[in-house]
Amino acid sequence: MVFGVWYYPIPSAQGFVEEGYASWYGPGFNGKKTSNGEVYDMHAMTAAHKTLPLGTAVKVTRTDTGTSIVVRLNDRGPFVGGRVIDLSHSAAKALGMIGSGTAPVRIEALQRATEHHDGGQLSLTPEPIPDFRTGTFTIPVGAYDSSTAADAVRQRLVRQGYSARVLRVDTPQGLRYRVCAETYHDLIEAHISAVHFRDIGYPDAFVVALDGV
Repeated sequence: MVFGVWYYPIPSAQGFVEEGYASWYGPGFNGKKTSNGEVYDMHAMTAAHKTLPLGTAVKVTRTDTGTSIVVRLNDRGPFVGGRVIDLSHSAAKALGMIGSGTAPVRIEALQRATEHHDGGQLSLTPEPIPDFRTGTFTIPVGAYDSSTAADAVRQRLVRQGYSARVLRVDTPQGLRYRVCAETYHDLIEAHISAVHFRDIGYPDAFVVALDGV
């Protein structure tokens, strides 16, 4: 139980576990809208992930210290290879990684349950398990400072036989142009394709849920 809420690991056959590095984002985004439409509050226990369903509760454990927290996903990112989750300022502070900026973590999707008391008897009603494999995914292959550079990459992808688009993205450093290749409805298929794109000359390719690109 965390802050009065019960969480359970989802059965392994349906679960989601990932290891990599966590980063955090704060003042530059505070007060802006997140991918699910909420206003980002860097003091709330929230986080961004590339593909997990928004609203999913995630246990984040530092693999070097064993410290764990639970966050709720309400945003997309981090758009950097090797980083698996972008934490709010408060979540990063709870993990002791404000100064370092990043930390090695293991993330585990959780199932949330509501506690009920009836005549002294405790019962728990678990919420439905999200489907992590199906959705709409795409593969960002790079982000550029100019629309001209991004469009050149898009045209190269089209010549190679792929569908591609350029998306404008606001960042704390200014406007960026992200080139995304193809659209998928199966997460495993998308990850296999991301490996292919890295092999053919796009080393920064990774998978992201299309609702947050």
